[in-house]
Amino acid sequence: MILTVTPNPSLDRTYEVPSLERGEVIRATGERMDPGGKGVNVSRAVAAAGRRTVAVLPLGGAPGALVAQLLAVKDIEVTAVRIAGVTRSNIALAETDGVLTKINAPGPELTAAEQELLLETVREQSPDADWIACCGSLPRGLAPEWYADVVARAHAGGARIALDTSGRALLEALRERPDVVKPNAEELAEAVGRPLSTVGDAVKAAEELREMGARAVLASLGADGQLLVDGAGTWFGSARVDVVRSNVGAGDSSLAGFLIAGGSGPQALASAVAHGAAAVQLPGSVMPSPDNLDTSAVTVTADVPVNRVLKEPVS
Repeated sequence: MILTVTPNPSLDRTYEVPSLERGEVIRATGERMDPGGKGVNVSRAVAAAGRRTVAVLPLGGAPGALVAQLLAVKDIEVTAVRIAGVTRSNIALAETDGVLTKINAPGPELTAAEQELLLETVREQSPDADWIACCGSLPRGLAPEWYADVVARAHAGGARIALDTSGRALLEALRERPDVVKPNAEELAEAVGRPLSTVGDAVKAAEELREMGARAVLASLGADGQLLVDGAGTWFGSARVDVVRSNVGAGDSSLAGFLIAGGSGPQALASAVAHGAAAVQLPGSVMPSPDNLDTSAVTVTADVPVNRVLKEPVS
């Protein structure tokens, strides 16, 4: 079982539009409504693969109730922490050329009692988990050290933990040695405080995160591929993508694929790449099923192209 923790979940509405023009009335060509939040997306991808997952998340108001209903329809077990605030609603505008514009609401502020209840709920659910995936931004009220506390409690209970967050929350959690962290290129550059121009720059940054405490780093480099850096070595993975429809949740799908395949080594990286490539070719935040995966399009190698210039350098 893969347990996911999403401190700041959302109700996500995605509209497909021909193009985005300010000040104009835009007719959507398609729309979707999905339960959102990075950990929620991981659970959705795990469930799409036919694996058991439990989603722990604070929920409040009508949007929170709808998030729980939408997850139940997808055979995802929800352990809700009821809060006084209202779960946020986000909007995404997906253009036909693959450009995505997102409007993310800040979300509710959790009280001290709600924060402690969330931690306790994670502890109660963790004994049955093969992995605990803690993902996304922290809502108002939670200190940057909150994820570090989750990692410490998870390890005390014998669980393995994957962390996908950024900024100070990531840096604080590294001291508790999460089993794997999954930054994207921007988050990786922010963590080490310098720009990334090549794949080699990303490898060095990932190695620094390991020196800070991460046991493994699964780094998403967007169209440039993915890196896995751990105690056994460094691998680079990429995949052929025919058409990009939406990158919403692609990184979350990658993390799910990595954990489904065991959470370590080149085989898990290949699964992560396949899931991420499949996700960007689907509309909105649709998570891929096994039928969507094209493993023949995936390449994983220990011969990392360190001199390759990133298509989208991060400054």
